[in-house]
Amino acid sequence: MAARIIDGKETAARLRTALAAEVAEFKARHGGTAPGLRVIIVGDNPASRAYVRTKARMAAEVGMVGELIELPEEVTTERLLAEIDRLNRDPATHGILVQLPLPAHVDAAAVLDAVAPEKDVDGFHPLNVGALFSAQGGVPDDLLVPCTPYGCLLLLRETLGKDGLKGARAVVLGRSNIVGKPMAALLLLSDCTVTIAHSRSKDLPALCREADILVAAVGRPEMVRGDWVKPGATVIDVGINRVDTPDGQGRLVGDVAYEKAAEVAGAITPVPGGVGPMTVACLLRNTLVAAHWKPK
Repeated sequence: MAARIIDGKETAARLRTALAAEVAEFKARHGGTAPGLRVIIVGDNPASRAYVRTKARMAAEVGMVGELIELPEEVTTERLLAEIDRLNRDPATHGILVQLPLPAHVDAAAVLDAVAPEKDVDGFHPLNVGALFSAQGGVPDDLLVPCTPYGCLLLLRETLGKDGLKGARAVVLGRSNIVGKPMAALLLLSDCTVTIAHSRSKDLPALCREADILVAAVGRPEMVRGDWVKPGATVIDVGINRVDTPDGQGRLVGDVAYEKAAEVAGAITPVPGGVGPMTVACLLRNTLVAAHWKPK
């Protein structure tokens, strides 16, 4: 039996509709002031530029102010830090996002750490990471959580229902700070039993076959084969990889061999159209959370 396709585009569209209503309420309570998102991009990478323009456009579509700040490839760490300091002090800026990757000569860790934690809509600041890993009793609604894993969590809730994650055996394939580790924390807070697997794990196929929920985030095209998937499992494919095709156009694939996995899984995200749209929607969600932030 073919797997249910988890439609990230549809879920993201519903989330943006709900956010637009909340943004309208926010503006009504704050004299017309809209949540403000500032996206910093360094250099001329066409794919990154297209992606950040999408973020700014979708922010405007839900009623936020989305501003793109473009800096040259040769920008210094000091110049970037000065720009972040300006935005940290700007009351009209509620969320700050620095598009990654940054050029090799820039101290990326220093730049990300300089963003005020309450404006860190990427959820990468050490204080926000610590808040996520020290949370108890479920996923708090007011946390600034990395956007991609939070989007994965919303897709899992959509697919499995409110209580469908409780007691599930979850395997996260990948241990990055951007996806793997925060994904594991969110699943733990959702009462899953979680294993983090990675390139040094022994017998990866056997580990994956134990999973009721399998989240693949390794950045290797179609690494997860169909016989790695437990029958009926829910598969979330975070990967997005371009592979060559005979016509020279290339195509996008995930970290999961989709066609074979879909023959076994109970539900699966496609690539594209699965996790990707949720990442941008959750960025807007984080911006609204940041706009509501008040000093303790």
